[in-house]
Amino acid sequence: RGYDPITIAEAEERAQRWPAALQVCQIIEAAFAGATLGHGVGLQEAQGLDDYAAPATLAAYRANDEKDDWRRIPTEALNHCNSSLSFFDAEGMRFHLPAYLIADLRGEYDFGMAFCLTHLSDYSISRFTLLSTAQRAAIRAYLLHIAEDPEYEFERADILRALDEFWTDT
Repeated sequence: RGYDPITIAEAEERAQRWPAALQVCQIIEAAFAGATLGHGVGLQEAQGLDDYAAPATLAAYRANDEKDDWRRIPTEALNHCNSSLSFFDAEGMRFHLPAYLIADLRGEYDFGMAFCLTHLSDYSISRFTLLSTAQRAAIRAYLLHIAEDPEYEFERADILRALDEFWTDT
C-alpha cells in the first residue's frame, strides 16, 4: 500500500523502547535533581569559548545562561550549542549533562551523546570528577540503554568499552 516496511519496523522498535527510555529519564532526573551551575561554564559561554569570543562577549553569554535549573534549558538551545559539551568544566558538565541525555532519549537531540561519554582522555575524564555515585549510575543506565539502540550501532563497541573501563557499577 505504499508504506515502507523498514520505516514501519523502525517506528515499531522505537515504540517498544520508549517505556525503557522514559525510565532512564526518571533515573537521570532523580540523580541530577538540584544540580546547579555554580561557577561552572554555562551553555552559551561554552559556545563562545568554541568561537574564540572576547572576554566581554563571554561574560554577556554567561549572564544569559541558565544557572539554577537544567530542566529549563530548551532542546533548541542544546542543539544550537552542541559543541559546548567539549568546553564545559566539571561544574558545567554536571549541570548540563542531564539536559542533553534526556533530550537524546526523547529523540530531540540531533547529535547523539556517545562520543562525549565514551572517548575518555584525561581531559574528558576531568570533566566528570564532580559526579556523585547516583549521577554516575544514571549515566551508566543511559549508556546501557543506548548500547541496544540501533541508532548507536556504530558506537556500540565504544559504549561497551566505556561501560567496562570507566562507567562501571562499582
